[in-house]
Amino acid sequence: MGIVADIFRVVFGGGRNVIRETAEVFVENAEAGAQRAQTTRGQAMQQFGAEFAIPRQGAFDRLMDGLNRLPRPALALGTLGLFISAMVDPLWFAARMQGIALVPEPLWWLLGVIVSFYFGARHQRKAQDFQRDIAVTMARAPQVMANVSALEALRRDRADRPGVADSGADATLAVDVVRPEQNLALEDWKALRVA
Repeated sequence: MGIVADIFRVVFGGGRNVIRETAEVFVENAEAGAQRAQTTRGQAMQQFGAEFAIPRQGAFDRLMDGLNRLPRPALALGTLGLFISAMVDPLWFAARMQGIALVPEPLWWLLGVIVSFYFGARHQRKAQDFQRDIAVTMARAPQVMANVSALEALRRDRADRPGVADSGADATLAVDVVRPEQNLALEDWKALRVA
């Protein structure tokens, strides 16, 4: 027991923890990292608060504040509108997307730069990937239209119309339709109930 106590005293003695101190060289101390993050967040909130400490008095200031709040909701609602229009009128949507496919690549770059400047931390590569994705989607448009046409044909030929199950002049089929099928489980159950 004396040797083990001596080893522990060497490793952990003197109020130090050699293992913890060594590990912190390679892995961040979570508690210290959380404290640093909290300090950073607090300083950022103070900076944001100082920005709005100056009272906005004029109509121009209120108008500019309102305009600054419009792009994000407009883009979000516009994107949802595109999804809805794609479902409601696929041909109209496909025609608009064909127009977007004709936009030259430098213009996409310019749009990417403007959007990335406004929203921050966006990259030009995202805009180029978006253009490629639109081209792939537009290549699928003829198949989608064929599928929609097939679905419309199925809707026209649905089996829930009156007279679809009409047997016509086939008397045997008419009798088969009205006569119940033999159900062995039901027959066994009836036999048990009688007994």
